[in-house]
Amino acid sequence: MQENKQILIIGCGNLLRGDDSVGPIIIRRLWELGLPQGVFCADGGTAGMDVAFQMRGKEKVIIIDACKTGEAAGTVFKVPGEELENLPPLTDIHTHNFRWDNALAFGRWLLKDEYPKDITVYLIEGENFEFGEVLSPKIKETMEKLAVKLLDELRLEVEKNAAASA
Repeated sequence: MQENKQILIIGCGNLLRGDDSVGPIIIRRLWELGLPQGVFCADGGTAGMDVAFQMRGKEKVIIIDACKTGEAAGTVFKVPGEELENLPPLTDIHTHNFRWDNALAFGRWLLKDEYPKDITVYLIEGENFEFGEVLSPKIKETMEKLAVKLLDELRLEVEKNAAASA
């Protein structure tokens, strides 16, 4: 597969804060299930700046993170990346509050022609974000379903791209 057809899945979140860990945990689960050719995963952790650089030159990027909106735990929101680009005011910005949504706006500015053409964000409504907690059962169940769904969709997409380039 050519470099410009590569797909990157980035899981964001804090492994020490319960359901906030869903992004990095789903990355490990996707690796266990097996990735199609040309699909790569990265643990974005809590470092938004790293997310911007990991996107360089990828055709498609999928970002997965937890959210807290007040909806039912396990609700999945699928949002086009451009709807979430948010360049914050430059006052008081530092690496500890620079998140992946900031990274989208920063990445578009920084990467220019190497910015991904297709970015999708999946947000999973969390239930428990306390320090020292593990992933809630409902969130783990939702994460597993999303992992299988993503891999099925990506396998079809990779096969379609391979057939089109043959």
